[in-house]
Amino acid sequence: MDSRIRGAALALLLAATAALTGCSSSPAEPPGPSAPAPSAPAPSATAADSRAYLKVDGTKRDYLLHRPGKSAEAGHARKPLVIAFHGRTHRAEDMRKLSALNKAADRHGLLVAYPQGLNNGWGDGKAPTARRPDPDTDVRFTEALVKKLIRSEHADPKRVYVVGFSNGGSMALRMAAQRPRLVTAVATVAGQLPTKAAAVRPTGPVRALLIYGDKDPVRPITGMPNPAPPTGGSEPPTPTMSARASAEAFAAAGGAGAPATEKEKGYSRTVWAAPPADAEVQLLVVHGGGHSWPGSAWSPSTSFGPTSKALDATGTMVGFLTGTRS
Repeated sequence: MDSRIRGAALALLLAATAALTGCSSSPAEPPGPSAPAPSAPAPSATAADSRAYLKVDGTKRDYLLHRPGKSAEAGHARKPLVIAFHGRTHRAEDMRKLSALNKAADRHGLLVAYPQGLNNGWGDGKAPTARRPDPDTDVRFTEALVKKLIRSEHADPKRVYVVGFSNGGSMALRMAAQRPRLVTAVATVAGQLPTKAAAVRPTGPVRALLIYGDKDPVRPITGMPNPAPPTGGSEPPTPTMSARASAEAFAAAGGAGAPATEKEKGYSRTVWAAPPADAEVQLLVVHGGGHSWPGSAWSPSTSFGPTSKALDATGTMVGFLTGTRS
């Protein structure tokens, strides 16, 4: 009799211990007092950006993908897509940090893909180099990435935007110039169209926004028709036309009229208005701005010059791309 009592008591003790430590085998069992349940996330909270892969031309490429917060989504509705190209020698994570695009994406319900360039750079022009014998592979990679995200993430094929910084800005301009049926609009910081043997010219109307610092010490606003030879075995920079000539090329392709310039606090805005609203071109010249992302809290290098706070480049870009002008 005593053994039966001791056995029953032991069983009760084990059951109580399991309940208190949250070790019940039932998945619906809430944590016990010693392990309080975490508070539910806010409706707009998102999971950490995911890294995904895509094989193009026999090479495994990767990218970071940011999905907008749930509050910005509408079930399985098509979502606008932003492809954000990093600068040369940088990584996808650097572009995410520099632009702070994720916050704006959550507000506007945007998918954002941060692709990683081969050798941390992009083939922003047509001319091959020893380190980049096939510069067109990045165009094909971007096309494949957009098509994949349209299929797998419900991206809207009618709202595909490309943005970028420096070498990545030039890559974004190249995509818009060569693939106007794929790209709805483009917005860049320190991006210019390539020239000479690497030349790319717009082949159709695309809304374009170019932001440039007039004191850029790395990629002068007047262009780099004859860039200095690279040092230390680095990839040679692509010859480029000026920021204004780049904007004018897009304006001409879209049939825009004469430009009009307005002075804002800390920068000037030149607008080429086009009969169809989807062909407007803008050039924002930031006074005293360096090779930097205006409004950013971070710069990749101290040698890039000052970062202007007169303009929120990310907010301006997203407003231009989405038509909200916020």
